[in-house]
Amino acid sequence: MLRAYIIIALYILVPILIIECFKRWTWMQKIGTVVAAYAVGIIFALTGFVHFEPASAAAITFSKLQSTIMSVAVPLAIPLMLFNCDFKLWTKALPKTLWSLVGGVLAVLVAVISGYFIFRTHDVPEFNKVAAMMTGIYTGGTMNFNALGASLGVDKTVMAIVLAFEMVFTTPYIFFIIGGGFKIFRKILPYEDITRRGRTDESIESKDIENYHGMFTRTNLGGMLIGLALSLLFLAIGAGLALLITGTLNELVVILTITTLSIIASFFRKVRELPKTFELGMFFILIFSVIVASLFDIHSVNGGSLMIGFFVLWVMLAAALLHLGFCRIAHVSGDLFCVSQIALLCSPPFVPPVVGAMKNKRVLISGIVIGLIGYAIGTYLGVTIAFLLP
Repeated sequence: MLRAYIIIALYILVPILIIECFKRWTWMQKIGTVVAAYAVGIIFALTGFVHFEPASAAAITFSKLQSTIMSVAVPLAIPLMLFNCDFKLWTKALPKTLWSLVGGVLAVLVAVISGYFIFRTHDVPEFNKVAAMMTGIYTGGTMNFNALGASLGVDKTVMAIVLAFEMVFTTPYIFFIIGGGFKIFRKILPYEDITRRGRTDESIESKDIENYHGMFTRTNLGGMLIGLALSLLFLAIGAGLALLITGTLNELVVILTITTLSIIASFFRKVRELPKTFELGMFFILIFSVIVASLFDIHSVNGGSLMIGFFVLWVMLAAALLHLGFCRIAHVSGDLFCVSQIALLCSPPFVPPVVGAMKNKRVLISGIVIGLIGYAIGTYLGVTIAFLLP
């Protein structure tokens, strides 16, 4: 148990160390804080340092602690990162956001249906349900995946194989985008970010992104604490509404509530000018990033069905390429494409790390909105696919 608490302490201390290195050294600024956090998490995972004996008391306790921290870190980060965003600018980008959302969802559907007819095999009974789960997970994340698996009565072994392959193929793609792949997409989709139009001033929206200097000075500390208090309040309201509406801490209701309240708060100038809230939000994102990366298990795929693996890989690659082509036709910017991809393939909590890596918080709201809509429609799309495919 002592090792579990030491690891939890490291989850918090490592982001502080990363921030200090980022402030001091140019090489760390080139790497980026999010990439560094994922790298440390992967090192933890590969060394086996964070893995406990399966089903042991220590493993169960540690898993609960990990889940609790992750479930709190992102809901706290989202308001802090949204507070000093100018929502009126985002409304100009709404048409492009919708185009990217529609293109991404259509790309997933085409990839799933085509992959189903290419890779379906009698060795995996009810392959249409596998297709349904892939539709759900790539339009809304694991929440929709689990909902579809339960509602369609999918065998738990098949679910485990699908999820293992999905993690093995999707995780490197996330690292690719965060590690600099977004620069490639910016060249493929070199279109103007519409929210930049008319911005000639050095506003809070465009300068000093991830400027951690002076975070804990007396001048800024008070404002940061106010921002953190507001975030905690919004989290409490979101959790309360989720319990009232669904009887559980439904992630969709919580994030939707938090995002809505944060956007409303951003219209107030005093909230928008709170100092260093974006950087404080990034601190929570770095904690989340270290934990998520440390969950990666290279041994998670231990056989399974090879055809399911090919199917999962096809869906991911085909959906990404089709979405890229659609965004090219619709003149969607590279950064909006990146957050759309991550929002649909991984869910809204993974959007802030990408935004932090790209240093473009203008697309934060767009990414979260796309992910939330994916949450809402993913299960319905998955059920439809399960019944339509033979």
